[in-house]
Amino acid sequence: MAVGDEPLTGSATPLMDRRVAIGRLALAAVALLVGGALAGLALEAFRQSADALGAFDAYLARIARFTLWQALLSALLSVLPAILLARALARHPVFPGRAFILRLFAVPLALPAIVAALGVLALYGRAGFFAPVFSALMGERWPGIYGLSGILVAHVFFNLPLATRLFLNALESIPADQWRLAAQLGMGARASFRFLEWPAMRAALPGIAGLVFMLCVTSFTIVLLLGGGPRATTLEVAIYQALRFDFDPARALALTLVQVALAGAVVLALTRLGASLSGDANLPVAPRRFVWHTKRETVLNVLLIVLAMLFVAGPMAATVMAGLRADLTRLAGESAVHAATLTSLAFAGLSAVLCFALSLALVAARRALEMRRGALPAGILERATDSGATLVLIVPPLVIGAGWFILLRHLGDVLAFAPVMVVTVNAVMAMPFAIRAIRPAYDAASARHERLCLSLGIAGWTRLRLVDWPALRRPAATALAFAMALSLGDLGVIALFGSDQVQTLPYLLLQRMGSYRTADAAGIALFLGLLCLALMFIADRLGRETR
Repeated sequence: MAVGDEPLTGSATPLMDRRVAIGRLALAAVALLVGGALAGLALEAFRQSADALGAFDAYLARIARFTLWQALLSALLSVLPAILLARALARHPVFPGRAFILRLFAVPLALPAIVAALGVLALYGRAGFFAPVFSALMGERWPGIYGLSGILVAHVFFNLPLATRLFLNALESIPADQWRLAAQLGMGARASFRFLEWPAMRAALPGIAGLVFMLCVTSFTIVLLLGGGPRATTLEVAIYQALRFDFDPARALALTLVQVALAGAVVLALTRLGASLSGDANLPVAPRRFVWHTKRETVLNVLLIVLAMLFVAGPMAATVMAGLRADLTRLAGESAVHAATLTSLAFAGLSAVLCFALSLALVAARRALEMRRGALPAGILERATDSGATLVLIVPPLVIGAGWFILLRHLGDVLAFAPVMVVTVNAVMAMPFAIRAIRPAYDAASARHERLCLSLGIAGWTRLRLVDWPALRRPAATALAFAMALSLGDLGVIALFGSDQVQTLPYLLLQRMGSYRTADAAGIALFLGLLCLALMFIADRLGRETR
């Protein structure tokens, strides 16, 4: 009988209760962050009920419609080509450069949205590398890729590789003997798709499409930089504008309530479909198999793969080229860049440590509750420690920031709370990914050593140092690197609470873009992108070594 199937009682209970108590504190911290934001919104709704109700007007309805419309188009343009692209890669499991293409498709997952947006502008913008070509084709000056078209291009850049890797993961799960049987029967491309590939992808389709749709619904930075005015504005960007530029709390409140309701509905639909909200896109090693295909199919697949590779590599290459054109030596000597870098690293480091501490507390509490109940059904507290961190995705970072922005303005200078808000919100938002990294290792270590630790009374810091940490070392490094990368590239909360006194690299980059210092922005984007990529590479490398 496994450890989790047999309840532990007697002297083991106080030691397990200690982990449960710490897990309760972690849950309370997450609830305080989200609940405080909602309380701020509720308080403001009570104080300005008439103005808030008046904000539910045609303008809000138009923004909500555009939010859903751009998310739907982005999902379609990302998911449909991803089906064909994943199929092409699955039908050619071995060819030179395949591993490089898959690594290339992982890069957008690590790039901050603001860096990717600058790459899209450097390639397709008014002064982009393709501007002369587009101007010649149009017969007039190329206006740049702003508005809905810019949003769609940037979203597809991010989500096409993600959807492709997820579909490819589904195709790689098809047993090798089925591929072998299809080859022996001489199945062509159409028959293989109908009987082998489509059933696997159809099962994964609702979850992948829903995940991409939600990522686009809650997109902030892309729409802020490429939206192109009120006609192409989503709910989150409208919340930011209402608080930072118009200072209209009633309008921000109405927009936030609609955003929370919309995100909650999408998350509920995703959980019904069985989608993974953390979007794990790790791939197994492609099995060596023989797939029968014609020369014509091979040419079409190669063409599709090359076009997708160029589309994904284009903005990244443009970011590097534009960054190298900047005066990097001058930027490296600027005190503002030094201060923003140090602030970003400090915030990211603190966020990562807090994220890991909260995640470990929830994982340990869930395991203790699982062992204590034995084979009985999981209780409410155990389910909360298991999925409580994931539920924060219902309330995006900017919405949490908006709620606290409204609440804290009654206590003093809102911008003075910037460090606390940036660190805590980024830590909580990275928790679903951190829990996914450390939970398997912790549960495995617990299954091996739990009874021995309980019988010897080893608990707390001693247990973490001697028993748990050797198993958690690499998963912890993965979680910390991932959380740091997410925090470094985040623009959501700092966009509300940032100021001349508290600046991160994304905030400084946004400021330089706002003052039309595009060369400086490109140089900062190159540095920020390389920093985040290095952290994500470390996280991915350590994650692979733990599997």
